[in-house]
Amino acid sequence: MYEIAHRTLTLRGEPPGEVTVTIGLPTEEPTGEWSCPYRIDGLAGWEHERKVTGVDPLEALELVLAVVRAALARSHEAREGLLSWEDEPGGRRPRTVYLTRDIDHDVAYLAMKHEIAPGEAVRQAVVDGVVLDFGESGELLGVELEDAARLLPSEMRL
Repeated sequence: MYEIAHRTLTLRGEPPGEVTVTIGLPTEEPTGEWSCPYRIDGLAGWEHERKVTGVDPLEALELVLAVVRAALARSHEAREGLLSWEDEPGGRRPRTVYLTRDIDHDVAYLAMKHEIAPGEAVRQAVVDGVVLDFGESGELLGVELEDAARLLPSEMRL
């Protein structure tokens, strides 16, 4: 794989470790489709090269980014809060947001953690058609968007 990008995340566990995501150069397949290789090292079951196929190099690259993002977010390590990107600019800490979308009803829910238990959201605030769910200690648990096609950022409209 000819590498075009990579990122290393910190795996906070015992012992501590790293998760490295590598994305390769899209290449044309004999069928005329384009594939983009990727590899995730440090997550169980992902330590081999895989690829995503699209109609052109840009779609293949867009799809591989979506697949990698989903694989990391849905991993056991992310659900347990063990993955972080320590070298981010400005000292901000990235957070994983879990998106559930109902396209037929134009509704989306952005959860701030993998699972919200029934009854965990004890207070709601509605602002301009956006419902904010809060936990007992005041932390934001999730955001419901009733006009998702308009309100979701374009990169989340997959």
